Amino acid sequence: MKIAQLDRFDVQILRTLAADGRMSVLELSERVGLSPTPVSRRLHRLEERGIITGYSARIDEAALGFNVTVFVSVQLDKQVDDALARFESAIRGFPEVMDCWLMTGNRDYLLRVVTTSLGSFESFLTGQLTKVPGVANIESSIPIRRVKSAAAPPIEM
Repeated sequence: MKIAQLDRFDVQILRTLAADGRMSVLELSERVGLSPTPVSRRLHRLEERGIITGYSARIDEAALGFNVTVFVSVQLDKQVDDALARFESAIRGFPEVMDCWLMTGNRDYLLRVVTTSLGSFESFLTGQLTKVPGVANIESSIPIRRVKSAAAPPIEM
């Protein structure tokens, strides 16, 4: 896939930072073959354009005791703006929900939920998620193992 207005240095910067976001501008400049000043300008431009949206650490959820990941599909009783807004507002308040996507197809939302145990997932499901107004149907899937996780899309020049 071609990305408009990115040259090979921009692509190298993005790929390198996706692998190690803690890298200094000096180290990044050495890796991509530019001096620090143009690398710094390019980083600033990528940030201003919203291509780089921030820098964060990747956290191993299981190492913190969050050993259970569940994908939850949610269907609402109505797909009108107010119902969607109410559901999304409620979801933002649940720390167990790591990701929430509005979907096409027969389900309205797909959630990725992490908890410390199946018991705590059950408590979240029955004590919180099923009580959100407008929720008509819920289907949960428990993944066996992660096969792939990418830090960035397949960027090409």
